[in-house]
Amino acid sequence: MSVETKEHREPCCSKLKLFLASLSFVYFAKAFGGSYMKSSITQIERRFDIPSSLIGVIDGSFEMGNLLVIAFVSYFGAKLHRPRLIGIGCLIMAAGAFLTALPHLFQGRYVYETSLSHIPEENTTESILPCLTNTSHLGIHSTAVTYCVSTACEKEAGSYMWIYVFLGNMLRGIGETPVMPLGVSYLDDFAREENTAFYLAFIQTVGILGPMFGFMFGSFCAKIYVDIGSVDLESISINHKDSRWVGAWWLGFLVTGFLMLLAGIPFWFLPKSLPKQGKSPNQKKLNKEIVTKSCSDTTEEVKEQDSFLLEDNNEDHGSKPISMNAMAKDFGPSLKRLFTNKVYLLVLLTSLVAINGFIGMITFKPKYMEQVYGQSPSKAIFLIGVMNLPAVAFGVITGGFLMKRFKLSILGAARICIIASLLSFCLLLSQYFLYCDNSQVAGLTMTYQGASEVSYEQESLLSQCNMGCSCSLKHWDPVCASNGMTYASPCLAGCQTSTGIGKEMVFHNCTCMGELTEELSLSPSNRSAILGQCPRKGDCDWMFKLYMAISVMGAFVSACGATPGYIVLLRSISHDLKSLALGMQTLIVRTLGGIPPPIYFGALIDRTCLKWGSKRCGGQGACRLYDSHAFRITFLGLVYVCYGTSYLLWGVLYRQLSKRQKKLALRNQAKETALEANRNNGHATVSIIKNMDDLDRESTI
Repeated sequence: MSVETKEHREPCCSKLKLFLASLSFVYFAKAFGGSYMKSSITQIERRFDIPSSLIGVIDGSFEMGNLLVIAFVSYFGAKLHRPRLIGIGCLIMAAGAFLTALPHLFQGRYVYETSLSHIPEENTTESILPCLTNTSHLGIHSTAVTYCVSTACEKEAGSYMWIYVFLGNMLRGIGETPVMPLGVSYLDDFAREENTAFYLAFIQTVGILGPMFGFMFGSFCAKIYVDIGSVDLESISINHKDSRWVGAWWLGFLVTGFLMLLAGIPFWFLPKSLPKQGKSPNQKKLNKEIVTKSCSDTTEEVKEQDSFLLEDNNEDHGSKPISMNAMAKDFGPSLKRLFTNKVYLLVLLTSLVAINGFIGMITFKPKYMEQVYGQSPSKAIFLIGVMNLPAVAFGVITGGFLMKRFKLSILGAARICIIASLLSFCLLLSQYFLYCDNSQVAGLTMTYQGASEVSYEQESLLSQCNMGCSCSLKHWDPVCASNGMTYASPCLAGCQTSTGIGKEMVFHNCTCMGELTEELSLSPSNRSAILGQCPRKGDCDWMFKLYMAISVMGAFVSACGATPGYIVLLRSISHDLKSLALGMQTLIVRTLGGIPPPIYFGALIDRTCLKWGSKRCGGQGACRLYDSHAFRITFLGLVYVCYGTSYLLWGVLYRQLSKRQKKLALRNQAKETALEANRNNGHATVSIIKNMDDLDRESTI
């Protein structure tokens, strides 16, 4: 026996392991591209001056591409050359990534909005006069508007170039279609059943490294000005912390395209099918005979997760050629069998509700950290990449290790999912109590007299101190005054003069600060302001650190249930429906769980906006400032509803699995009785066979 084991031991560089490594790299590359898209949401929103609801539509275009072909690819692809179909998908994803970056080549330079109508020449000491009581200010502004209408507005069609981003993201979704259903089913078909959970955990862990690097690279690009190399950065008066800043969002999509081209190469050299791991092709017949003879002896040793289904999972489906006509005729009955599976439907519904909360949360989490805790987009993206995602990766591999180490049954896998879900939900609930006060912005979150106020009216920006300055109420050009208050523009702060150029500009004699001079003991000479919003209060940093700690713990605990949950799905469907089931799950979950959340999350978040930006030629642009309290309640409330519902569904699913296990136990008992009758009498009685058939029909999912 030992000699035979050595003889058929799997080589260290087998084709199955090559497929495992290649599939892991594809998971990494596609996750890199997907996470970079998520990290660039804010930059794309600002670059094309679009609201969060529209950016949600763009983000959901990936799932739209998936749903166009996923059902056909997952069903027909299972009968065709699966590795080559994955290679074709990689080429399509690369093309989509390059198409997404294309608008940057055709758009003009990015021009951020500003209320300053006069910019001094370089190396001069000429001062900007933000607040002018005469009509020269209006005249200059009118000239600027006229120039905008005559020149920049001729390129107004460029604002619709977000359609290229939409189409490129959709193309990535089409190319990603064969990767998961065909890759996982190919691996599960030819790997040992006890190794499947560990292999899946390995793939998912490597895949999670993709988002980690994607978010880190997104953070890096967010600090690089969008028009790097074509503008003088010294003349830019904003930095990466400003809500008008746009990073080099296009750069990461070029990197994604090259990664996808590289990832697809190995799949063109892999075969259509492989021998079962641990078995040689010549052993199939012998092993089948041995299993038949020793059926009664091995029944007790078979684990529940391996015998959960009644169908034989060891038959070779790749040996018989099947015509396309036969596959098409079998498509309808296969769908009927699949959707009459109660456990599969419950797994599908649970995944659908949970993914709604996850997609909505991960899409707008950087913006949540920016608006509630005052973090810059680049820092928020970086922290997600280096803290949350490694915790998720460690949680996924931990869940896979627990499955392999303790050889857990399908009920054991479901228990892990339920426990992980409840603990992570408790941690998520605690985030509601971790928040900072609103940014102190005069006329929006605070009155000019210093009282707390949240206003959605533009007229609140005006006060006696700036009434005579002829200020524009549309522009967002924030300055931080020495009294700790942020003003929407130097003009609305009543500033009379300025010194310096670019980012070093300082505004002086700001009359609106005089209303608080007595309280803050500020002399008139100290009524100055600098560009940018004021930082949050000191305790906000401590609150943000606590939020990140709880967020990381929640990510780890939640991820521990990922691999067991996937095993529940795989063990609830028969062998011949595996690819179709995975494909339909991907189709439905991404259609109803991937497309709507960014849209309705974004639409509700837009309702909490306090100050909208304005486009160069008029019209509403991207939101510049949100009411952080309303943002937090809206954002977390949606997440709580989605996750809470999914956890209730896990309880229903566990109950259904328990019922299935009882039926399975009765089935095995009937089989043992029949085998014993065969040994004693030489044949089974008709009544025993009839009872077994009835149990089979009852317990088939």
